[in-house]
Amino acid sequence: MASTFNSPAPGVPFFTPLHHNSPGTPVKLTAETPTLFTPLKIRGATLRNRIVVAPMCQYSASHSGPDVGAFTPYHITTLGHYALKGASLVFTEATGVQPNGRISANCPGLWQDDQIPGLKAVCDMVRSQGALCGIQLAHAGRKSSTVPPYIAAQFRKGSVRATKDVGGWPDNVVSAMGGEDYTWDGKRSDDPSGGFYAPRALSTQEIHDMVNDWASAAARAVKAGIDVIEIHAAHGYLLHQFLSPLTNRRTDAYGGSFENRTRLLIEIVKAVRAAIPKTMPLFLRLSSTEWMEESDLGKKLGSWDVESTIRVAKIVSDLGVDLLDVSSGGNHPSQRINMFDSKDYQVKIAAQIRRELRAEGKKMLIGAVGLITEADQARDIVQQDPNLDEEANTAREMTDDASGSKEPMADCILVARQFMREPEWVLKVAWRLKVDVAWPLQFNRVRFPKL
Repeated sequence: MASTFNSPAPGVPFFTPLHHNSPGTPVKLTAETPTLFTPLKIRGATLRNRIVVAPMCQYSASHSGPDVGAFTPYHITTLGHYALKGASLVFTEATGVQPNGRISANCPGLWQDDQIPGLKAVCDMVRSQGALCGIQLAHAGRKSSTVPPYIAAQFRKGSVRATKDVGGWPDNVVSAMGGEDYTWDGKRSDDPSGGFYAPRALSTQEIHDMVNDWASAAARAVKAGIDVIEIHAAHGYLLHQFLSPLTNRRTDAYGGSFENRTRLLIEIVKAVRAAIPKTMPLFLRLSSTEWMEESDLGKKLGSWDVESTIRVAKIVSDLGVDLLDVSSGGNHPSQRINMFDSKDYQVKIAAQIRRELRAEGKKMLIGAVGLITEADQARDIVQQDPNLDEEANTAREMTDDASGSKEPMADCILVARQFMREPEWVLKVAWRLKVDVAWPLQFNRVRFPKL
């Protein structure tokens, strides 16, 4: 018998109706349901579909005062809406593990306990809509102490240095290496056309402190109610700066050989994994290549490439990383590809890495990201052929190329800018694929008509 009682969503400090069916999930799972709309279990967490909101910088946190670096109602509004409209896992943006780890003074952080309540409020909203809430922990390294891009655009520049009077830290920009030769854009600090500061090299003790700060930030995230943690080691930020021979020419235990250049990442993976529950998924974002292999500089010094990524992926898979988020680029302005003009370059790399891992019996999942905008495109990336058993899948992975195989190229997709354009993108993709999925109760009256 139907009840007139409006059931509340459990476990949140405010009233919001409990959805009869979680938005973005099929009303009925069948053999014909695309893999994109089937659940994905990772440790103790289950994604209601395979569509994840990737971290997107918003530059909307306070730069000073008691609320410095804290998430605000702005973040609740934007991230909560993606959850309401069916995304399975919603990531907050890159969040600094140290004050100088932020990209800008208006980026969020999690270096102190005072920042926990703001994050908890975001988690409460996202989880109240049936989604999981994730956080991307990060340190910007030599790409820190800049102003928000929408401020830089007023100066018709891609990047503008943040001075102390606008909350920046010109004297505390750090990296694997230090000095004027290591500014990200190659321009000296006294060059007014430059957009970045020259970093100073981290000492060995500071590196050890860095590892502890990543673990402490992860522990705070757990207290805030986060479901998934991602370590950001891509896009030319600090951990990428240590990984690449282009930006790491240290002569101590953290530079030189592949083993030494990956040491900091591996220490952070171990520390974060130890600081969070065994049931909590741990993701890692890597730039699979920095697109410098064919450059003169890359030929001279070497660069981080797909083979390097595969090599480290096999290591971290055994250390408790559950999913590799495959991105690329960002460590050098001379990279040979414009990431904003290419459609499937990263998906093909993701498929290659997935095949290599499966060939060695590694079960780490793969996430694909990068200009995923269309329903058919999203479906095909993760589609699993239900007629292939596990043994046959393994054989295909070892022999087929990404374009011809029915084995999925990735296990989930991470989408960013398309959600900014269309917060209801999950519902629209389901509609275009003719999958009858649940909508938020409050939006049922405006469901798309059946195709």
